[in-house]
Amino acid sequence: MPDNAVESHSQIQLYADERLARYGFSDGHPFGRDRQAAFLRAAEDQGLLDRVQRLGARAGDEFQAKLFHDDDYVDFVAERSRAGTGYLDSGDTPAESGIYEAALDVVGTAVAAADALMHGDCRRAFLPIGGLHHAARDGASGFCVFNDCGVVIEHLKRQYGLQRVAYVDIDAHHGDGVYYGFEDDPALIFADIHEDGRFLFPGTGRAGESGRGAADGAKLNLPLAPGAGDREFFEAWAEVEDFLESWQPEFILLQCGADPLAGDPITHLRYSAAAHYHASLSLARIADRHAQGRLLATGGGGYNRENIGIAWSAVLKALIESGSSR
Repeated sequence: MPDNAVESHSQIQLYADERLARYGFSDGHPFGRDRQAAFLRAAEDQGLLDRVQRLGARAGDEFQAKLFHDDDYVDFVAERSRAGTGYLDSGDTPAESGIYEAALDVVGTAVAAADALMHGDCRRAFLPIGGLHHAARDGASGFCVFNDCGVVIEHLKRQYGLQRVAYVDIDAHHGDGVYYGFEDDPALIFADIHEDGRFLFPGTGRAGESGRGAADGAKLNLPLAPGAGDREFFEAWAEVEDFLESWQPEFILLQCGADPLAGDPITHLRYSAAAHYHASLSLARIADRHAQGRLLATGGGGYNRENIGIAWSAVLKALIESGSSR
């Protein structure tokens, strides 16, 4: 294999294995444990898996989870997971046996991916079973037990002293756990395009929500009407690009949920995978300009298995093309 092929291969890390696939729920739950496999089949069919460095789960621990989450909540999850019954919230997120360990694996892997980017071991990384953006500091929500994105943001601030971490969310649902977890933190640059909360869970993310106190103006929420498609997304994305360029982030974290694609059983947006490809490629270029190429993508939601394969393959393709072009 030519040296340049080896180099481009090592630029992109993909974290996906059977341990990460354990994060999910049984009995026909929308967030089932087959979601990673749906993506891998599509990526394999497109020849993408041969062009990345494939890595597996990295074990997380309670100390990492507690970077973002309250101690009592982390202990509560451990206790309820051992019991293996009931819910961690009002009825969306089951307390199934082993969910504590599975959620910690997602956290540990996300932190490991962030470290790899910070150490220069790769230029882009993708964690399909990640992006659990609804979990609050003190509770589960919307299928999300531990907020790996929130943990990574805290880790980057504390371990590396970063002062401008950008979190960009294109999931159909508003990233409320991240937004409210850092609403008054000016170090977190937040941009979120989502279905209007008047029509979809969690009901938040109004256009006027731009941060509080010292962070006022560091957050951008762009709600779209039900039925919005690529045209509306691309119009909103132009605002995201201008916003990020003005802040010059040192690290970019993308939550690329597949649920805005037409045909998702839970949401009402109508994107094609062109939205995910364009957003990922655009963020990679911004990362090259301002963040030494450091871009970590996490999968997030998506409940139509075919759409998961289409959307996340588009993300991975963009990461590969952007990382290999240098």
